[in-house]
Amino acid sequence: MAIAVDLAQVTYQAQDLGRMEDFLTAFGMTKSPGSDHKTLYMRGTGTQHHIHVTRLGDKQKFLGVSIEVATRADLDELAAMEGSSQVQQSIEPGGGYEVVMHTPDDIEIKAIWGRAKVEPIKDREPNLFNNIRDKNRVYDSVRAPIAPATVARLGHFVLHVTDHEATMRWFKDRFNFLDSDYMLPPGEDGPPIGTFVRLDLGEQLVDHHFALILQSDWVGIHHSAFEVIDMDAVMASHDYLVEKGFHSDVGVGRHLLGSQIFDYWKDPFGFRIEHYTDGDVVDANYQPSSFNGTASETTQWGNRPPLEFFQ
Repeated sequence: MAIAVDLAQVTYQAQDLGRMEDFLTAFGMTKSPGSDHKTLYMRGTGTQHHIHVTRLGDKQKFLGVSIEVATRADLDELAAMEGSSQVQQSIEPGGGYEVVMHTPDDIEIKAIWGRAKVEPIKDREPNLFNNIRDKNRVYDSVRAPIAPATVARLGHFVLHVTDHEATMRWFKDRFNFLDSDYMLPPGEDGPPIGTFVRLDLGEQLVDHHFALILQSDWVGIHHSAFEVIDMDAVMASHDYLVEKGFHSDVGVGRHLLGSQIFDYWKDPFGFRIEHYTDGDVVDANYQPSSFNGTASETTQWGNRPPLEFFQ
């Protein structure tokens, strides 16, 4: 199977690229070279050329996810699988090569390799935190202006699918995903209706989850999630986005599964998008657990989502 090493981008379609750019700039991204009147490419402070793409179209819709793999040989292996495209040159800025695939629900998943990296954008250092025992910040005050966060990277995505088991098989046949945690029907012992998956990079630490695959009666993306530098970035950016009149969805709070401090928003076209920080990191030895509570019980503290949040 192919070795996935990073979540490269999420891709959407919308009717007004200017409105999307205004929101994503306020959210903490930067416009990338190669954007034009038909396609908006937005980057974070990391080395991916772009992490969020919006194509101009007559209606808003989710178009797919791109996953970076380790080698060209990974693309060749994926191209040989039923339903895959041949290895082809990418027409997106940064170049490289790609293989286009579709899940059982016809969600487009691209594997990419060879895209040119970009220079990181310099950011401030994370604020140190003084807890009751460890005084890490001495003669150093915190000053967090009300301003956009600086989005560092695309961290994970959540897909609604009509057949959880078949979609999980599809992904695991193609990529090095390991199960991190299972979501069970509330109050029941199973079978799973959702699986958090992570990358298998051996002893290298990775995020608790790269994706959540969730059984549903509709198909599409629940949200895409972008990591910011620390909790002050989450909180100050929240106030900034409120001041700018954007639509707060759920947050701020701390997740149970993955532990992230989260803040969900809706972009101008109704797509859910998340700022997060302070998530769990694990390696290949981590063993899955199971959760059978409601959506609101996935929040440890803070603004709890409604019961229908994952429906």
